[in-house]
Amino acid sequence: MDIADRAELTVVGFAIRTTNADEMDPARAKLPTLWQRAGAPGAFAHVPGRVDENLYAVLTDYESDHNGAYTEIVGIAVRTVPRLPEGMVAVRVPAAQVLKVQARGQLPQALAEAWQQVRKHTESGGTPSRAFTTDLEVHHPEGVDLYIAV
Repeated sequence: MDIADRAELTVVGFAIRTTNADEMDPARAKLPTLWQRAGAPGAFAHVPGRVDENLYAVLTDYESDHNGAYTEIVGIAVRTVPRLPEGMVAVRVPAAQVLKVQARGQLPQALAEAWQQVRKHTESGGTPSRAFTTDLEVHHPEGVDLYIAV
């Protein structure tokens, strides 16, 4: 994990509210459906001003910590907030100092391992401590980069 500065960006996408406990139970998990929807061909074809071809996951609106509810938005980075297609939301990801964790290798296993690193850091009282404000995953051809707010 490295400390880095994350630039501000705006993400337009689909949102759900969930908990890590719910995501461990296939009957209650919402993230697989969210990712399926966001990853569908043409899901963002009607959103102008796309910055790149990456998919972004914004984890925000934390109820407390990694045990509480949070909102996840999966979408694309845009230059400006367009008129939103039905069912989509826009979220501003503020500039922040972050822990950067890279997930490389076979996905989704590499991503799960990267999040496990973050959990260990959090639960062990690692410094800098996690802020639970707005975290970001950037999914690109080489893997996934996590930007965890501190």
